[in-house]
Amino acid sequence: MITIKEGAFLIADAHYSYLRPELLGLVKDIHSKKLLPTQLIFMGDIFDALFGEVEYTHEKNSNIIELINDISEHIEVIYLEGNHDFNLQSIFPRVKVFSIQMQPIICNYKDKTLYLAHGDFDGGLFYKIYTAVIRNTIVLTILKSIDNLFNHYIVNKLDEYLSKKDDCKEFVGFKEFIDERLSSKLICDFFIEGHFHQNRSLDFAKFRYINLGAFACNQRYFTVKSLQNKELLEENIFSKDI
Repeated sequence: MITIKEGAFLIADAHYSYLRPELLGLVKDIHSKKLLPTQLIFMGDIFDALFGEVEYTHEKNSNIIELINDISEHIEVIYLEGNHDFNLQSIFPRVKVFSIQMQPIICNYKDKTLYLAHGDFDGGLFYKIYTAVIRNTIVLTILKSIDNLFNHYIVNKLDEYLSKKDDCKEFVGFKEFIDERLSSKLICDFFIEGHFHQNRSLDFAKFRYINLGAFACNQRYFTVKSLQNKELLEENIFSKDI
């Protein structure tokens, strides 16, 4: 079981790419120790496109990958894979990487039980088939070969398309969706996930639900703090010229 430390940073849905480079400044400040998290917890979709078998996605993100690997030599780094970044253990050898099949992960903080997930672990049958296909080594190897043949046209177009998505869109009916999806299935103190980009907390009978705001939307990240008035996370906004 993972023990969450007070002062840990949680970052979700940064969707980092050369077209959306804002995360680089935060990671640089952690690397240089201007910011001093006790742990660094990536909640998935940190990159817009990072796939273990596709080396070109490593090359496009090499600067921030190197920084994260350096940081992982000094503090515990936890990475919950998302639907944009997966098969990552070979890229981050010292990071504790959790695939979609391992989520939600059970953690503790003081006397509380926390579940952490990116947020897409319980999709329907067709989504589960889709996630299994896109993570398949053979499929990714074929994709890599085609992308290499066409001078990385596929990955570059994917970056361009994803950079135009609206990461701050309101999910109408979100409370009802989460109630139906989770409230009868889990018993814990806190359930924390990203994926939906809503930056909302909701109280249910068996747990307090926290959906993290996307870093890609206003550069939000969260710090674990002492429990006061049921609050667990403190919202921070990173603002710096890169």
